[in-house]
Amino acid sequence: MYPNTPNPSNSGQNPFMIQKEDEIDLKVLLFNYLQYWPVILAFMILGLLSAFLFNRYATNIFKIEASVLVEDDKPSLGMDLFETAGFGMQGKNNIENEIGILKSYSLAEETISELNLNVQYFHQGFVSTNQLYEKLPVIVTVDWDHPQWVGGMFSLEVLNEDSFELIIEDDGFSVYNPSDPFYKSSLKDAKLKKSVYSFGEQIQEEGLSVKVNSIYAVPGEKVLFKISDTPSLALKYKNELTVTPLNKQASILTLSVETPVRRLGEDYINKLMEMYLKRELDEKNRASQSTIRFIDQQLSGISDSLETSENRLQQYRSENNVFNLSQEGSVIFERLQDLERQKGETEVSLKYYQTLNAYLENNQGGDLVAPSIIGVTDPLLNSLVSALAELQAEQIRLKSNYSDQAPAVRENSTRISNTKKQLQENVNLALNNTQNVLADLKTRISLMQSDINSLPKTERDLIGIQRKFNFNENIYVYLLEKKAEAEITMASNMPKNTILDYAKASQTPVAPKRSLNLLIGLILGLILPIGFITVKDFLNTKIEDPKELENQIKVPLIGMIGRNNSEDVIPVMNNPRSTVTESFRSLRADMSYLSPHRDNLTILFTSSISGEGKTFVSINVASVYALMGKKTLLIGLDLRKPKIAEDFGLVNDRGMSTCLSTDTPWQDVVKATDHKDMDVILSGPIPPNPAELLLQDKFGQIIKEIKEAYDVVIFDCPPVGLVSETKELFAFADISFFVFRQGYSMKGNTQILNNLVEKGGVSKIYGLLNDVHIDKGYGYGYGYGYGYGYGNNSYGYHEEVQLPWWKRALRRK
Repeated sequence: MYPNTPNPSNSGQNPFMIQKEDEIDLKVLLFNYLQYWPVILAFMILGLLSAFLFNRYATNIFKIEASVLVEDDKPSLGMDLFETAGFGMQGKNNIENEIGILKSYSLAEETISELNLNVQYFHQGFVSTNQLYEKLPVIVTVDWDHPQWVGGMFSLEVLNEDSFELIIEDDGFSVYNPSDPFYKSSLKDAKLKKSVYSFGEQIQEEGLSVKVNSIYAVPGEKVLFKISDTPSLALKYKNELTVTPLNKQASILTLSVETPVRRLGEDYINKLMEMYLKRELDEKNRASQSTIRFIDQQLSGISDSLETSENRLQQYRSENNVFNLSQEGSVIFERLQDLERQKGETEVSLKYYQTLNAYLENNQGGDLVAPSIIGVTDPLLNSLVSALAELQAEQIRLKSNYSDQAPAVRENSTRISNTKKQLQENVNLALNNTQNVLADLKTRISLMQSDINSLPKTERDLIGIQRKFNFNENIYVYLLEKKAEAEITMASNMPKNTILDYAKASQTPVAPKRSLNLLIGLILGLILPIGFITVKDFLNTKIEDPKELENQIKVPLIGMIGRNNSEDVIPVMNNPRSTVTESFRSLRADMSYLSPHRDNLTILFTSSISGEGKTFVSINVASVYALMGKKTLLIGLDLRKPKIAEDFGLVNDRGMSTCLSTDTPWQDVVKATDHKDMDVILSGPIPPNPAELLLQDKFGQIIKEIKEAYDVVIFDCPPVGLVSETKELFAFADISFFVFRQGYSMKGNTQILNNLVEKGGVSKIYGLLNDVHIDKGYGYGYGYGYGYGYGNNSYGYHEEVQLPWWKRALRRK
């Protein structure tokens, strides 16, 4: 065995050992991707084209915006009292509650019902389908008292002025039942009894009842329409509506919705705001309406009494010829009439207090009557009743949008409870006071009776009848005045909140975002091929990157041999100015550093598997030494799969196997080549036991004699990854090379070389990358070479110049 030398991978003095770096070389990455520039460019163009087509045929979406000014009530006297009492009363019309009301399902449902949006009409274009809203050629009327097919698409084609054809375009129906509007059953295989109908005819099916009327339909025109139930539409529009404050300080709400039909969006938001203000106004008018109902109930009883007393008065005057009272009687009557008027007003107030007390004690529902309407002037009581009415109205609004356990509902319930408690105390006090006043008035009226008894009987009877008539008349007039006041109040009520800006559509669509889509298409067109290339490289098991190979092997990578683009297997001899030839010259120059001060040199070439070019490298390394005048011998030691004879055009009739298996001297099997300084010993006929032949002592003796006769000896050995005898041949070489082939050798084969160094004890072995044609940004591959600057082609060789980096990057593999 050849004497052991220090492992070059561990020697700090080796000039060829590459320092391992984990840094990513951006230039290498760039070169790797630019090699696929036609694919990347094609994908980018495809991405832009796809984005352009999407922008061209996508439905434009417009944003509709409007604004509402929300005004909080100024605190009334009662509200101020609650604030100071610590009951936590706040302005009810806060922004959060108003947003909840505007986005409520009930408000959306009312709006849908007002606009009659249950039938949507569409026009089928070449690529896309557009919704119609105005100038409809036909109108579909739906009988919502009958179960309906909803959700699917119908296709209507006008045949003539009187008839049309109706077919099912999209079978995605469910059955809407008016008795249970919130539950729809699925429907499969919906079919119509017939396909041709007349305009104005009631189309009656088991789950369909509609009528189609022509507006200006022309024969041949096609219209698609879809029927949607109100609960589903209300839920859809509720979710699509966006309500946001203008800013944190302002009480202005911005309403917006995105829709492909601008006029539809504007009509929906305008109607929604209209219904929102109408709901608020209706809540305000409820108190006045309740007051009017209360007064009408009182008037119904008073009017009968007034008519009876009036008829009796007229009858008495006629029968007794008494029309006027005496002067004394008139004075007594006026005093009595004033007391009766006070008594009547007090009784009305007492009845109101009793009604209000029953309302509070029994926790009744319904609306409260304002005390001021019926003459109660207590400011605290008026404020309390007004505050309670507002809180109850707010509770109704909150419960229509939130559950009973919602914080806002619970907080408002606490305010109502506290207000009722305060109001109950004031009503009890007012009841006691009113009852005392009424008792005092009754006492004073009874005292007046003695004065009346002193008058003549006729006057006494007339005063009694006149007194009853005037009492009823005063009450009746009083109630009519209060009713008129309540009606005026109701007519003058205005919504507290106001529409600031009516709905207006944006001039340009908010979707599709054309510039953004083009950018996304361009980015996707760039990312997809790069991602594919990255995954492809990640899954690639072949050696391509010289830098990666240097990092994986434990020995230096001495050189790289470019791809031989000619048919000549010995370019060193036949094309000395080529890139490949220059690579072998560079390798020959490196030998002087690897094994200095040696006159005779033995070089071994092996690889992991066949096909990696070790024979090609062996032949050309031998040739490059022969060109120096070195007496060179190339020995073919691959006894299983010989190739050297074919490359030199020789007959493999005898060779090394002949010498080892017979007594033939090695000198007899040496064959000359076209170059005077280069000889070849072929492997010879394939023996049955090649491994045993190479392990004989005779082989060592032959090699010793050959080294003495030649300056340079080249071993073309079998692949070390496939056969075992190559491991024994390393001892006969001064320098050994493990050949890898770019794009062919497996990355895992580097471990074979590492095992030879770490476990096999092989020294003076180096890596060599053959067939370099994939430029990874290091300047190897196509276009890399040297020119000698002769300025002409008189020598029969072509000059090669180094291409600029960008040309090398853009050149395909």
